[in-house]
Amino acid sequence: MGPAAAMGPVAAGAMGPGRRFLRLLRPERRRCVAAAVLLVISALAEMAAPYYTGRVTDWISGEDDPAAFARAIRAMVLLALGSAVAEFVCDLLYNGTANRVHWRLQGDVFAAVLRQELGFFRAAGAGDISSRVTRDTEALSEALSEKLSLLLWYLARGVCLYGAMACACPQLALVAALALPVVVMLPKLSGGFHQSLARQVQESLARANEVALETFQAMATVRSFANEDWAAECYRRRLRDTYQLHKLEAAAYAASRWISSLSGLALRVAILYCGGQLVTEGHITTGDLVTFVLYEMQFTQAVEVLLSYYPSVKKAMGSSEKIFEYLEREPQMAPSGMLAPSSLQGHLQLQDVWFSYPGCDEPVLKGVSLELQPGEVLALVGPSGSGKSTLASLLQRFGEPTSGHLLLDGRDLRDYELRYLRAQVAAVKQEPTLFARSLHDNIAYGLGCRSRAEVEAAARRANAHGFITRLRRGYDTDAGEMGGQLSGGQRQAVAIARALVRDPRVLILDDPTSALDVESQLKVQRELAAGGRTVLLATARAALAAAADRVAVLERGCLAEQGPPERLLRRRGRYWSLLQAGDAGDPPDPPATQDPALAGAQ
Repeated sequence: MGPAAAMGPVAAGAMGPGRRFLRLLRPERRRCVAAAVLLVISALAEMAAPYYTGRVTDWISGEDDPAAFARAIRAMVLLALGSAVAEFVCDLLYNGTANRVHWRLQGDVFAAVLRQELGFFRAAGAGDISSRVTRDTEALSEALSEKLSLLLWYLARGVCLYGAMACACPQLALVAALALPVVVMLPKLSGGFHQSLARQVQESLARANEVALETFQAMATVRSFANEDWAAECYRRRLRDTYQLHKLEAAAYAASRWISSLSGLALRVAILYCGGQLVTEGHITTGDLVTFVLYEMQFTQAVEVLLSYYPSVKKAMGSSEKIFEYLEREPQMAPSGMLAPSSLQGHLQLQDVWFSYPGCDEPVLKGVSLELQPGEVLALVGPSGSGKSTLASLLQRFGEPTSGHLLLDGRDLRDYELRYLRAQVAAVKQEPTLFARSLHDNIAYGLGCRSRAEVEAAARRANAHGFITRLRRGYDTDAGEMGGQLSGGQRQAVAIARALVRDPRVLILDDPTSALDVESQLKVQRELAAGGRTVLLATARAALAAAADRVAVLERGCLAEQGPPERLLRRRGRYWSLLQAGDAGDPPDPPATQDPALAGAQ
């Protein structure tokens, strides 16, 4: 299944990254509005320095108002302080908002992933999903918090500066607007040529390094053929190519800097020339011209920064596409029912159940019909690939049968509320998964707070209390990553205790005691069947199957025979043949079939 198929359908009305990001900011709209207001105030207050510089110029040339100089200085100081304070508060508010958006986004993505069906995790891969949840959200937040902050700041500054330029002198503002695209695009074009040459230099240097690496790795061969001089000459040729490209790159860099400086200088000369004409004609004062030139210099810088940072912000938003796809993806699973009765008998019925994996023509289960009475232990026996683990997964509603019915107490499994069903139908696998936390927390996993007495009682019934108490920290011992601090048998015992502490009415066991000795297996099996609960034991162990109330044999997805083990042995049918051939000692179905990749899984 490809990545596109792994993603599955997304919510209707999917939107572009920009609108998605704005929707993400909706809970922070008040803080965003406050930051925007402070941003505009700071940008406007920063206009004071060029304005009062012009006024001081007029005072110096006219000297008709001695107090004007002092007033200008006071106003400049007050406005500069106001701008600095507004900018500080704005940065503080913006960064705090960005951090809030980051942790909320990461939490939302993680929660959205947890809602998906099991097939999604197999198709996308745990590494890819983890990368989206952690690294991608962090990279998006970092890019938007830093680069977007600068982009917004210079955008507000550019708008305010151009407005001030238009107020100071509309004619010169029009000249600047007409000339600015040429002034900005020329350096961009020359800079693009320089970047292209820089990439060629790096590629050429990499080719030279390949020659050096190849020579060093095959030094014995080079020396055996006395070919050192040829290798050195080959390396020098590659270096000469790199040197020629270096010269072109240096020339392109100098030309790019020269064009950038010359274009900016040409714009200012044009403004000074036109401004000089306007001053001569009395349309503006000398101070107005000085103010306009200062505004124009800052405006050009703001435009250059905008053009520099906009691609980075756009790229960051584009790279967030996968994150938002995860947020909007609709799980491919059947809806949860509403049935949650106060009591459950545990009567299981499988009526003509067929199942095929997506994209596979051969069914895994072919018309399987079984019935498990409350308190009964049914051993499901068959060679690897016969469909035992697939059947166990269907009973946990990790998938839906292609046809047929799965009934619990006479009601279809789809009628039950999922959380209720998972509490009443517990499963233990041959290779159980434990978490890097205490053994107490592993046994009580998913149940919230459970007393030590409840946990110990379940551990005793699972034959786990003995080895746990022998550990230095007892039930507080950390199981390690994936239960790596425990042996296989210990992990299985803890997993069985985790199932028993829930007191489920149905237990589905996929060869869960394969790492235990036979005596311990039989003891655990008696405990599992205690309390009148229904037990489905998918196993390939003769001793365990023989101790069950009934045995059902699966072969290639079909039910070959079923009945009490003694009667099947006397009949000398498929069950007897498996035991005689030793096939029943095979391990259960491989991991690829233990959790079926089902359409509509979960």
